[in-house]
Amino acid sequence: MLEVAASHGFRFDAVQMPLNVMDAHFRSFERQVLPLLVAEDMGVIGMKSMGDGLILKSHTATPRECLRYALSLPTSTVVTGIDRMEVLEQDLDVVRTFTPMSAEERADLLARTAEAARGGAFEGFKTTNGFDGTALFPDWLGEADPGVS
Repeated sequence: MLEVAASHGFRFDAVQMPLNVMDAHFRSFERQVLPLLVAEDMGVIGMKSMGDGLILKSHTATPRECLRYALSLPTSTVVTGIDRMEVLEQDLDVVRTFTPMSAEERADLLARTAEAARGGAFEGFKTTNGFDGTALFPDWLGEADPGVS
């Protein structure tokens, strides 16, 4: 996408993408896209730090670890879903007490999540159409152009 945009003279100011402990292991935006954005001085908006809650179901990382991991990456900002007051309070505490993960903490967390991350089982947005609004509602794309096949 970045190459195609650049070939047409377009440059993104910012890019939003999933950045989380599972992503680091499978079809990784962190490894494949994030370095390009940093090199081009583009804004990075991290999302899905807990993978829509699916990562927590792996029982390999806590919510605090997931958020702290994402905040430790070279992002401009990290957005996270907040559906209850206790989640807001937890997230605010992580931010108030934030220190970037050390290399040892990061290595430990990635080692604990490696097996669960294999194959994208906890990142359905990468492996299924269940999170793709246009797959679920193709009429959102409008009428097909008869001249395009």
